[in-house]
Amino acid sequence: MNFSEVFKQSNQLCKVSPDGKYLATCVQYRLVVRDFNSLQIVHLYTCLDLVMHMEWSSDSLFILCAMYKRGLVQVWSLEQPDWHCKIDEGSIGLVSSRWSPDGRHVLNTTEFNLRVTIWSLCTKSVSYIKYPKACQKGMDFTADGRYMALAERRECKDYISVFVCDNWHLLRHFESETQDLAGLEWSPNGCVLAVWDNCLEYKILLYSLDGRLLSSYSAYEWSLGIKSVAWSPSSQFLAVGSYDEKVRILNHITWKKITEFEHPTTIINTKAVVLKEVEKRPVVGSEDLSIHQLTMDNSLFSTQSKYEITQLPAQVPVIKPDPDRANPKIGISALAISADNRYLATKNDNMPQSLWVWDMLRLGLLAVLEQTAPVRCFVWDPHRPRLALCTGNTKVYLWSPAGCVSVNVPVEGSFQVQSLFWHCSGSSLVLLSKEHICLCYMEPSLASLLMKDMMPR
Repeated sequence: MNFSEVFKQSNQLCKVSPDGKYLATCVQYRLVVRDFNSLQIVHLYTCLDLVMHMEWSSDSLFILCAMYKRGLVQVWSLEQPDWHCKIDEGSIGLVSSRWSPDGRHVLNTTEFNLRVTIWSLCTKSVSYIKYPKACQKGMDFTADGRYMALAERRECKDYISVFVCDNWHLLRHFESETQDLAGLEWSPNGCVLAVWDNCLEYKILLYSLDGRLLSSYSAYEWSLGIKSVAWSPSSQFLAVGSYDEKVRILNHITWKKITEFEHPTTIINTKAVVLKEVEKRPVVGSEDLSIHQLTMDNSLFSTQSKYEITQLPAQVPVIKPDPDRANPKIGISALAISADNRYLATKNDNMPQSLWVWDMLRLGLLAVLEQTAPVRCFVWDPHRPRLALCTGNTKVYLWSPAGCVSVNVPVEGSFQVQSLFWHCSGSSLVLLSKEHICLCYMEPSLASLLMKDMMPR
């Protein structure tokens, strides 16, 4: 692995353009655009206030910067740096802003979710959609960008509207069979819309594009329900994580459960391997303690770590949630399926230091990664079955079917990785600390490095 120098960023606002050529970061009220390969600054824009949200258009030609406190959105052009657009929502306020799939319309949601305003950059026309619902994920576009689904709340009932993105005409409007809709998401092929209820009721509904209810699934009643949902890239499976610490897999033919994955406190499955992170502090001799090294070489005192295979049965560290606090730290809060549909990664909130990897082919547990600190973020390589994760320390971790590796980020000072994401090519990782970013470049030799910790198959 190779690492770049460190650059500043604010509010974790760092995005790679969809074509992979540029890296945009926000530093307070400035927008910095760099060439991804050379990391040289190609454009520098100054916004009117502190940027709270930043997003690329789908064609990588425009960048949207939202300043929620002032109800402002500014749009910048890469082809014409002198051109810019300012959208002011005025006294009605602004809580979210995003691009339409064509990259020529901006969708703003006003305060108190009074309406969604659609601004056209081409014709300067404005359209309005009333009654958007304030929920976890109330708006979603199909992967081909043709349709938008929007959750609405009217007369104390949940509704869903499907719009055609070319002209924003209403295609379908129907009532949802939910008590309090919490989110919706299109399948990757755009044929099915998954809709789920809030955490007080376990219910997930599958609708067709024309609004027909294809199926409804409920695993149990009278207990906290769904916490996370994820489609497989092939649209063949829908993974549903819940507060009962289980993941249920639904198939796309009958929409029935084909299996469920439990997260036990004791692992006895002989087909699974438990990889435990073990830390080791380097021994520093007096001859190494030069003034230059003490001030510049952070790696001199950095803790090294590696993975060791734990003998079965193995105990998984568990944290007991506080029943008197809202949003208890229990249940499956995060799900991610690999690009080849082969592996599923899950995180159980009351086992925060463990990351579970499941084999979707044989429908069983494959590996458990036991970290020394709670897992903060994990994401799959967009092309290969390779998983990157971080725990808020100075290391980045990689898992593949071949094994696991832990790598220190060798930069000056302390770079604690809070989150990360892959470049669209899968050739590099973007690492984010609280106020900085660093690029991690993958090398072909990394495969041989992973093979050092061979896992039983």
